[in-house]
Amino acid sequence: MSRLALRIVIALAVVSILGIAITQIYWVRKAFDLKENQFNNDVNLALENVATQIFGYNKMVAPASKIVDQVSTNYFVVLLNGPIDSNLLGYLIKTEFDKRKITTDYQYGVYDCADQCMVGGNYYAPTKNSSKQNTKTPSLPNQISLTELPTTQTDGYYFGVRFFNIEANLVSQMGIWVFSSSVLLIVIFFFAYALFVILKQRRLSEVQKDFINNMTHEFKTPLSTIAISSGVLKDPSIIQTPERLLNYATIIENETHRLKQQVERVLQMARWEKNSLNLKREPLSLHQIISESAKNNLFAVEKAGGNVQLQLNATDDVLPVDKLHLSNVLYNLIDNAVKYCQQQPVITISTESTSQVFTLAVADNGIGISKENQTKIFHRFYRVPTGNVHDVKGFGLGLNYVKLVVEAHGGRITVQSKIGNGSIFKIVLPLA
Repeated sequence: MSRLALRIVIALAVVSILGIAITQIYWVRKAFDLKENQFNNDVNLALENVATQIFGYNKMVAPASKIVDQVSTNYFVVLLNGPIDSNLLGYLIKTEFDKRKITTDYQYGVYDCADQCMVGGNYYAPTKNSSKQNTKTPSLPNQISLTELPTTQTDGYYFGVRFFNIEANLVSQMGIWVFSSSVLLIVIFFFAYALFVILKQRRLSEVQKDFINNMTHEFKTPLSTIAISSGVLKDPSIIQTPERLLNYATIIENETHRLKQQVERVLQMARWEKNSLNLKREPLSLHQIISESAKNNLFAVEKAGGNVQLQLNATDDVLPVDKLHLSNVLYNLIDNAVKYCQQQPVITISTESTSQVFTLAVADNGIGISKENQTKIFHRFYRVPTGNVHDVKGFGLGLNYVKLVVEAHGGRITVQSKIGNGSIFKIVLPLA
């Protein structure tokens, strides 16, 4: 699938999922509003029936005006204009609420005209105990304020009912909607995970393709050189020029050795895949290893017209390390500094130490690495994209190997770089 087609498919899938999610949210909200309206209607009807029964007990005629007033989303008041018995009121409210299956916790109180304050404040929790009144009496005047009532209702007898946790109670009654929303969340999660896997696999596919292309170029050049040299050696007249014969034989030997090294790198990938580096650690002087590595790579650096500068300032440089792997780390960093430099390479290797860590820094004056690629260069097979230009050979394994070796020693490696201003690779190893 082409990149454009994949992007279109992903975009359509994302739009579809978002559309489904928005639709689900809309209908869940509508269902909640319906539940809330139904709850308010049930409470109004229940409280009207309570008021009608109290009018009957008091042998009074119910007024023609509205009896129940919803002051807020969870607070209802009922105007009676007559004395109210608190115990009878509690029984009637509970009975009417039970008929309509209103299970939200509530508190009710009666307004005392003489003292002009709320009395009672009995609290019921039907969800915990539907038959037993809670003996705890919260401070109702602090929860039911006269300032919340119209002035026309504060002139007579009335009672108020306040509900608690209405939203939670209504949501608990929306079982099918909660279930469908949960299923949708699971679908979205697995869609996001599948999308992540698809993109990751595509990235791995691109990396694998780049690796095969790089490996093809790495193998093609020495094979072509060997083929040309072999063709020259087939010429019988070459025997008459021993120097030329030796030259082409040396070329074949060098290119064969180069191929052997490339094959060895590919074979090592299986071991690196498991991050299983067999370290043979022993207390060694890192300054000595650095000096030897710089000397061994000096020919390649001088061939490019550059030099290596050592600034070994660490006071404690003896660490338990694997000499071979650590030397390979330095070789890779120096080799990269030479390969990725468009001028005469200047490589500075510096060290410093504290009571706990040993720090090794390799700085160069190369082409630099963009911030976007700095987080990727340690990935296996990754190489900074250069289009169809393959002027720098490699498999994208060097820095990944460096990272594995450093981490196997219990350290960490970081890079500081800017395009055109070179790079600084900093390795921090624990002294203990």
